[in-house]
Amino acid sequence: MGIRKGIIGILCTAAIFSSCQKDLIEYENGDIKIIVKAGDEWKHPYEMFLGIKKQNPPQIAIWLEDLDGHYLSTLYVTHKASYQQFSGNKKRKEALPYWNHARLSKKTEGTAADGLTGATTLQTMPDAVTGATPNGSFDLKIVPRENLEKFIIRAEINHSTDYNEYYPKTAIFGEENYSAESGQPAVIYEATVDRSSGQKEYLMQIIGHSSPDGSDGSLYSDLSKLTSAKNIVEEITIK
Repeated sequence: MGIRKGIIGILCTAAIFSSCQKDLIEYENGDIKIIVKAGDEWKHPYEMFLGIKKQNPPQIAIWLEDLDGHYLSTLYVTHKASYQQFSGNKKRKEALPYWNHARLSKKTEGTAADGLTGATTLQTMPDAVTGATPNGSFDLKIVPRENLEKFIIRAEINHSTDYNEYYPKTAIFGEENYSAESGQPAVIYEATVDRSSGQKEYLMQIIGHSSPDGSDGSLYSDLSKLTSAKNIVEEITIK
C-alpha cells in the first residue's frame, strides 16, 4: 500500500512522438521513455462502405499500476477508445476492456451510463493523455513529478474486424469467442519497473488477452488462439 500511496497524486506529464519527430525529443535524467515499435500487423483493413477498405492503425492504452495491480493513471490512450467515437457512432466495449474495467475500478475518470468507461464528454478524460493512433512506431515520453521507484506499466492493443478461424465473424452472441466487431480480443503487455535496481531497459511481455466481448475485466492467459493480433506491435521497450 505504501507504493500505491506514493504514486497516486504524482501524475506524470506525457508527450507522444512519432518516428519523424524522434530527433526533436530531449530527455533529461529521470525521464521515462516508452518505445512502441510497430509490427507487421500495425495497419489492418477495415471495410467502410461500397467495399472500400481503409488501413487503420490499432487502438492502444498504456497505463500505470502499483505492484498490487491497482490502477493508478492512464499515460496514453487513443482518442476513439477513450471517447467511444467509432465509425457510425458505435461504442465498442470490446476494444480495450481490460484498461476500461481497470480505470472503472478507481472511479475517478468519467464513466458512461451504459457501464462503458469511455468518456461521454471531453471534460471527463484529460486531453493530455489522448490522441490519434500514430501511423507507425512512436515514443512516449513520461516526466514524473516525483521519482517513482517500483511500478507496473501495462499496455492493451486491439484492432477492429481482426477475425481469424478461432474468432470468426460468424461467432454468435453468447459464445466465448464472440465479439461485436473486434474478432481477436485485445492483447495485453506488461513490465514491472524497479528504478532502484540499476536496470536501464525493460522489454514488455505479452501476458494474455482481454475479454473478447468486453463483458468483463479479466485477464485470459491462453494465447494459443491469437494469430495476427500478436504481431500488431513488434515490441514495446521502456527505458
